[in-house]
This record gives sequence, structure tokens and C-alpha cells, in this order.
Amino acid sequence: MKFIDTNIILRFLLNDDQVKASNCRKLFDRLKTGSEEVLTSEEVISEAVYVLSSKVYGLSHEEIRGKLMPVISLVGLRLPHKRLLVKGLDIYANYGDFDFEDAVSIAYMERDEIKEIYSYDKDFDQLPQIKRIEP
Repeated sequence: MKFIDTNIILRFLLNDDQVKASNCRKLFDRLKTGSEEVLTSEEVISEAVYVLSSKVYGLSHEEIRGKLMPVISLVGLRLPHKRLLVKGLDIYANYGDFDFEDAVSIAYMERDEIKEIYSYDKDFDQLPQIKRIEP
């Protein structure tokens, strides 16, 4: 098994370098069928979200979710806590004020039935199921 870095995912999604995008597409075709497996991390997905939402690309939360969900869902892509990242992308797309990392934190909280969060980030106040507490 190999590890896949953010730039491979971005070249595939953005198709901004034809040669690299073509090579990445071939790799992702193998991942789609499961004939090859790779590992990646939450940090790689977070970096992809950050780059796609940057001023350079300026994609909306919904567009980012739309681009990353098929990648995360690939049969050959191994990702610890894949379900949590999918849930985090859903929260990220549905609540435009949240950073992706906050959305993933909410997914963790929901999984573990945690209702309170220590934070100064008032964006959490928009979720009635979560109580934000300042230390």
C-alpha cells in the first residue's frame, strides 16, 4: 500500500496540469475499481478543503463537498474515520459559517453524543444541539 498526498487529489480534481491530471485520473480509476489501494489522512483532506476554498480557487462549501465526496468514497481509498469526514463534509456544506475542521469536530461530537464544547468560536451557537462554553 502507498500513501496519497494532497497535491495528487488536487491535480485530479482541478485538472490544471493536463499531464499530471491524466496520470492522476488513471490512478483514481484504479482506486475506483479497488485494483489498487492507498492510504490518506484527515490532514490531507483538510488541506484539500483549505486549498479549494482559498482565494485562488474560491469554491463554495457545497462545491467542495461535491468534488471531495466521490474521492473519499473510492473503494481503494483507505481513510481512518472515513464516516466522520463524510459527516463533516455534510455539515461543512450545510452550514456555510463553519470551517471544515469545526465541522469535523461536530461530527466527532455527534458520534460520541457530546453536547458541550469549550470554545470561543461563536459559530457553534447556531447549532441548538450543541452548547458552547467559555472556560
